[in-house]
Amino acid sequence: MPKAIVISLGEDYYTLYLKDVPLPRPGPHELLLKIVAAAINHRDLYIRQNLYPAISFESPLLADACATVCTHPSQVSQPQQFALSKRVLINPGSGWLTNPEGPEEAYTVHGGTSTSPLGMLQEYVAVPATEVEPAPDHLSDEEAAALPLAGLTAWRAFSTKSGNAEAGRNILVTGIGGGVALM
Repeated sequence: MPKAIVISLGEDYYTLYLKDVPLPRPGPHELLLKIVAAAINHRDLYIRQNLYPAISFESPLLADACATVCTHPSQVSQPQQFALSKRVLINPGSGWLTNPEGPEEAYTVHGGTSTSPLGMLQEYVAVPATEVEPAPDHLSDEEAAALPLAGLTAWRAFSTKSGNAEAGRNILVTGIGGGVALM
């Protein structure tokens, strides 16, 4: 039976707990993915410290992962993009479809909260094909896994929120010790 890591009550931190979970059954437009690497973000530490909203003791932790395609349905619009064993990145949240300015609906980040049952600290996930992109070939599984949440946040801050993302303009990046600033 596949495994997932969730949190349980502890003294200072919520403790990590390994549990059995059923193998996900992908829906008609979903891919079954095997997680090969997952990455931690500051929000995962905040969840373990009870400093993040809507904490769940059922949802696996982590929003970021690199995975390989195990099965895909015939309804996927570009099946060659999702060939079996193809390395992919999973959108770290849901509710942001096409608008570069930001989410069109209530956006939720995956992992460890009751707002999304999906978390990447498990062996298999089923996700809509629209929420998956090919992993960059030049990155290792671990490097690729660390890209989605911090990368999307950095891209959005730089390209749509700064107002200065134009040729010849300077942008000051503060907080350089964090994952987003390092992107």
